[in-house]
Amino acid sequence: MMSKHKCLIIPYSILMLALALQGAWGSSAAPLPVFVSILPQKQIVQQIGKDRVDVQVMVPPGANPHVYEPRPAQMAALSKASLYFSIGIEFENVWLPKFSALNRQLHVVATDRGIEKQPLQNHDHAGGDHAQSHSDPHIWLSPPLIKIMAATIRDALVRADPAHAAQFDRHCATLLQELDDLDQRIRRLLANHRGGRFMVFHPSWGYFANTYGLIQVPVEIAGKEPKPAQLQKLIRQAKEWDIRVIFVQPQFSSRSAQTITGAIGGKVVSADPYAPDLMDHLLRLAEEIKTNMPGKNP
Repeated sequence: MMSKHKCLIIPYSILMLALALQGAWGSSAAPLPVFVSILPQKQIVQQIGKDRVDVQVMVPPGANPHVYEPRPAQMAALSKASLYFSIGIEFENVWLPKFSALNRQLHVVATDRGIEKQPLQNHDHAGGDHAQSHSDPHIWLSPPLIKIMAATIRDALVRADPAHAAQFDRHCATLLQELDDLDQRIRRLLANHRGGRFMVFHPSWGYFANTYGLIQVPVEIAGKEPKPAQLQKLIRQAKEWDIRVIFVQPQFSSRSAQTITGAIGGKVVSADPYAPDLMDHLLRLAEEIKTNMPGKNP
């Protein structure tokens, strides 16, 4: 006769076997380890992937993404990543091939695919604006372009984790609606300012300006602080165009901007294109422009 104790051992063993098999077969339950180049991308990927992604950012806050060099700890983490969402910024030209060589299983997804790049604007202090020879990478600063990026990210996540495709689709649809709402709010805020100029140190906001009918006026020339004669020209232009603020970002010096605002009685305002709260930051920028730019239409 089978003892009472042996009757209990059988279901317990089956339970342990089931748990072991769940651990072996349930590895897909772990979130996908993914990398992005810059902080604003993290918000987009996180909103689509939610708890299905573990997002790490290559360029930390305050660092210059044009010249950034990854740290050894980042390279170690990257060796275990499944996806890398690139965006077309300068440091990727050097490092993406190295990332792929380090991790042969890494799938690099170009989130700027399908987006027509514009030249990076530069201010010509001799009399107008011209463009530098290389393209402007700051596509994430225009809500309609973020929508294109979001669809690319969703598709990549679906390919990497098809079991959760419906979840990715649902979250992406919510994000696209939020971006449409943001776009409409900004258009209403800036409706009476089309054709208006706003001054920035580094020309990061070209796509934002084009989307909403504005003109950005960069302070720097060829990536450098303006010379004294160029600075005086900027001061005269700021007065002529009734510019009241200069937008600066923490990755660059604000010295020239402070000189100009001191001369025109204006103020310096932070506008960080690499802010983590991307959508809120775009809305705050629009509000600052509306507050400080004279209306162009009745």
